[in-house]
Amino acid sequence: MPPHSLATGMGAAAAIATSGTAAEGAANSAEGAESLIGIDEVQRSLNRSRASVYRYTNTDPRNLNPPFNPRKLNPEYRSDQKEPLLFHPNEVARFARDVLRIKEVTVEVLNSPSTATQQLLGAILDELRAIRGLLDSGEQLPTNLSARREQQEQARPAA
Repeated sequence: MPPHSLATGMGAAAAIATSGTAAEGAANSAEGAESLIGIDEVQRSLNRSRASVYRYTNTDPRNLNPPFNPRKLNPEYRSDQKEPLLFHPNEVARFARDVLRIKEVTVEVLNSPSTATQQLLGAILDELRAIRGLLDSGEQLPTNLSARREQQEQARPAA
């Protein structure tokens, strides 16, 4: 079965492939801990229909977060019924290996190109670090009002 790559939103992309070695999967899965994937990515990675992915998923209309079920695909914790189902790449790999009996499963983390928003946030962070550096390197300013007045009076030239 050919590998299928998955793209996720923030900074890194998780890829679950159904070929490769278990050692590669273990080496690559550590970085994928922060990337969660949606139903569409799970569907593509497992090469199954959307309906069958929903059928595999551990959900219950009476319980928002049902207990772990080793025979089902377990989504991440949700705080609201309207939130989309998100899955950890390692959970999808476990399900593919243990339940669907796909022999070789690999989880890879790929870097995605930064977006304009990420670049802007990086620039803001750099600016804040520069401001913090200037504040830390500057002279200590008095914290009470009377000391501040004394400092200003000493700095003014006499008329």
